[in-house]
Amino acid sequence: MENITFNNGVTMPVLGYGTFQTPPVITEENVAKAIQIGYRSIDTAQVYGTEAGVGAAIAHSDLARDQFFVTTKTQTDGYAATVQGLDDSLQRFGHDYFDLVIIHWPTTNSLETYRALEEAYQAGKVRAIGLSNFNSAQIDHLLANTQVKPVIDQIETHLFWQQAKMHPYLLDHDIVHESWAPLGENFGREMMALPAVTALAEKYHVAPAQVLLRWLTQQGIVTIPKSTNLAHIQSNFDATTFTLTQAEIDSLRQFDRHHSIKDWPQSMREDAY
Repeated sequence: MENITFNNGVTMPVLGYGTFQTPPVITEENVAKAIQIGYRSIDTAQVYGTEAGVGAAIAHSDLARDQFFVTTKTQTDGYAATVQGLDDSLQRFGHDYFDLVIIHWPTTNSLETYRALEEAYQAGKVRAIGLSNFNSAQIDHLLANTQVKPVIDQIETHLFWQQAKMHPYLLDHDIVHESWAPLGENFGREMMALPAVTALAEKYHVAPAQVLLRWLTQQGIVTIPKSTNLAHIQSNFDATTFTLTQAEIDSLRQFDRHHSIKDWPQSMREDAY
């Protein structure tokens, strides 16, 4: 698996396993399958209800904790609530630290929320801290008022919304671009049926979904596809086994629709910042 390096020197696999909308009762089972296939990066969140299942799958694997990279996201607003929320997350997770904790959404008290993450970082409860669903103006404000630079911004990114404004901004600021919904959720079938995508899939003898994932990872965009289908979990993991040409990557830019598949959060609209 390829890795990316954060601005604090910590490394993260470029492709991981997501647990969004995975029922908590089957999280451990599905994460265990992903681990067996070879995934070492697992994405969870306080609001997903999957932190305990992720932690249990790791504990019951034959691998040491330091062989994994685990991300969780806050669902709190403000300093005190975030301090308590992170301690609660660690207890549910059942391990001493997270590799990455990110603010799930911008809030009215994002600076205080981030201050709690900075303290957790300094205390060794987390190896890196970052953001999710923050636009460039919001990041600029945070950078001007905090001490620890965020390492990542997890934002909706896929073929139909390529984040043409945010991607270069993140590169310029040495902040990793991470995609949620890399396969476009309900628009996935439409993406995968595009002749330009199916032609590349045929050329490389891979699935269209693998082309969409590889198109992201070759641009240095971390992806965390989620599936409970074993064949799809395996196929997604194998999406780094081939290499698109730069011309092929550029040829898919024509499909950018420049807006969300969900039309939220509104602050991420390309005319909002």
